[in-house]
Amino acid sequence: MIDSNSINDLIGADVYGSGEAKIGTVGQVYVDNDTQAPTWVTIRTGLFGSSETFAPLTDANFDAGIVRVAYEKAFVKDAPRVEADGALSDEEEQALYSYYGMTDTSVADEQPLYDQDADRGVNTHGTQGHDTSGPTTDDAMTRSEERLHVGTEQVRTGRARLRKHVVTEQVTKTVPVSHEEVTLSREPITDANAADALAGPELSEEEHEVVLSEERVVTAKETVPVERVRLGTETVTEQQTVDEEVAHEEIELDDSEVRSATGSTDRDLRS
Repeated sequence: MIDSNSINDLIGADVYGSGEAKIGTVGQVYVDNDTQAPTWVTIRTGLFGSSETFAPLTDANFDAGIVRVAYEKAFVKDAPRVEADGALSDEEEQALYSYYGMTDTSVADEQPLYDQDADRGVNTHGTQGHDTSGPTTDDAMTRSEERLHVGTEQVRTGRARLRKHVVTEQVTKTVPVSHEEVTLSREPITDANAADALAGPELSEEEHEVVLSEERVVTAKETVPVERVRLGTETVTEQQTVDEEVAHEEIELDDSEVRSATGSTDRDLRS
């Protein structure tokens, strides 16, 4: 037995018979006044869709959007038909009981809770049409979409340090240095130097020396400050492009079952 939680999903669902043959689609759902459980459905099977065939939901099941009744397609299509307004006369009611062999439940005591076509009047919520995906709330559908909001945040990207170490390098400089060398000069005796030349003994042994000197290169090093180095930050602004997916809802009109000018629909012609 199909429970009351599935009533909304029954509207417009495909109906299959016991031989897995498609019979039509659900037009109206009738519920028990006391338990609110769905007990009957009308199935649109006519060529022009102006009448519907009743089928009981006894031993029926509803799974994956498909209603399966415990009767063959031909048997259901040959059941007594009613007009599209859903009104039942006493004669039609008794004919249904007799056809399906049901005597314990009256269709007249049950309520046609939902109707597939909006032009048949308002539903129990007082709105035109109904919600097939849940309880009917109002006469409009809300369309929503995602909006992308882009901002910035500060994140840590790294760390920089100043580190000092000693590097040794070779420095070459050219420095002029001087030294003394021995020279030997000879001069003749003249009147000017004769007195100096005859001042000593006539023959003698003598020694004469001169001290030589030279400059040597010496080095010395000193440490002096040459500059100050410090760390700092600066802000650099650049443009970045954000590429993100956003979702939005779209509402489409499905008018595949709207009657054409000739009074037929594609679904009716396939039946």
